[in-house]
Amino acid sequence: MTDLATTQLKTYHPYINGKSWESADQPEQVVVNPYNQQALALVKLATAADIDVAIAAAYEAQKTWGKTLAKEREAILCRAADIIERRRSDIVNILIQEGGNVFGKAMFECDYMVSTFRIAAGQARDVRGETMPADGPGRISMSFRQPLGVIAGVGPFNAPLLLNGKKLAPALAAGNAFLLKPAPQTPLIGLMFAEILEEAGLPPGVFNVLPTTNEALGDKFFSEKRVKMVTFTGSAKVGQYLSELAGKFQKRIVLELGGKSPIVILKDADLEYAVRAAAFGIFFNQGQVCMANSRIVVEEPIYEKFCSAFAEKVRTIRCGDPTDPSTIIGPLINARQCEFIKGQIDDAVSKGATLLTGGEYSKNLFQPSVLINVEPSMAVYNEETFGPLVSIYKAKDYEHALELANDTSYGLSSGIVTNDLQKAFDFALRVEAGSVHINDNSFDDDPNAPFGGFKDSGHGKENGRYSVQDMTELKWVTLQMGERAFPI
Repeated sequence: MTDLATTQLKTYHPYINGKSWESADQPEQVVVNPYNQQALALVKLATAADIDVAIAAAYEAQKTWGKTLAKEREAILCRAADIIERRRSDIVNILIQEGGNVFGKAMFECDYMVSTFRIAAGQARDVRGETMPADGPGRISMSFRQPLGVIAGVGPFNAPLLLNGKKLAPALAAGNAFLLKPAPQTPLIGLMFAEILEEAGLPPGVFNVLPTTNEALGDKFFSEKRVKMVTFTGSAKVGQYLSELAGKFQKRIVLELGGKSPIVILKDADLEYAVRAAAFGIFFNQGQVCMANSRIVVEEPIYEKFCSAFAEKVRTIRCGDPTDPSTIIGPLINARQCEFIKGQIDDAVSKGATLLTGGEYSKNLFQPSVLINVEPSMAVYNEETFGPLVSIYKAKDYEHALELANDTSYGLSSGIVTNDLQKAFDFALRVEAGSVHINDNSFDDDPNAPFGGFKDSGHGKENGRYSVQDMTELKWVTLQMGERAFPI
């Protein structure tokens, strides 16, 4: 890009202590539309010194914010929800332009975020402890929940409004300050949160946005004692590294990591419904969804019919410009991801798998693709794809289907389509996944429900009161009525 083109772009800075933060030696990053590769904006990145300022600002601001009345936090979060609703078209445009989201997915994120902030507003009044029976005479035993202090969130690119907001809103509701490091591909949505919360009346310093480099950040969120918790959404590989840092520095951490989620389709399922459910569950947001059902397990009596019907359905899915409301599959976030998916397909086919449809890409648009005859020796069997590629597996019977569903190092979500209630609930109890959706695909999230995975898909739960529990300290308090009898 020429210097002239760069100077014509709108410039954004980190948001620290209630203002756009400019400092010396801030490197810059050009935000690029993944569909047409056009430059969208110039973002100045926080330096190590800027991050120190943000941590100090958050630490000081939280001392007051943590003591605000619940009704005051509630009012700010309610106003934020209203602003999100009012600015829906602006937000949708940014999601489409910087993330390549199709229109329907961007609208979904907005709707989800309005609910998230309204639920968080209600949670501000529900940060509570309890009283409990005491074993000693004349003693009152109780617990209190108090804010942790400063929480840091590290967000992903694939759903930057939803996945950053579901960390941010409950943290604020519980009286914490928040530091957000948005994904480098999608910093503009993170900075829009700053605009929204400032308009809603959030005091300066309580929320800070730090687009930055890994080199500038280093391990600061973990080594800095004033940061009490880190919440991260991203790959299992990065999650493992952060988990090691958390152990080293004794830091509380919530990890929402990758997935290789199954949808199991039993022989009694309605075939047409099962095809539609499975297709939506993998191709929503180009498959760039941690809970996408990238593995379809079909019971043998309907396997051939399902494969044929599913491949036919996939061939009708429209790929293209994400600004066109009829587009189902938009661009992947970058060309590297296209090359990665193509590599998985080539590896599988070279080892005996069959490609039913797809397998090609142009620029960042990857055709929806379907593999069969996939074996454990192939990378795609257990390696997260994060794109519009799905594998279909044949199960001899229900028990074999359950075995295949659990044959992965991941455990984020799952689905089963059947009219057999006994098997459906047996599956719900025995599948190794944090979410189970009966007569649905694995793609589901609700701002009121506990969301999080098993195994390599992370630990901890997000959403509503489940986030608040992780983002508060539970303190035990006793009151002795009269004098306690001591043995000495």
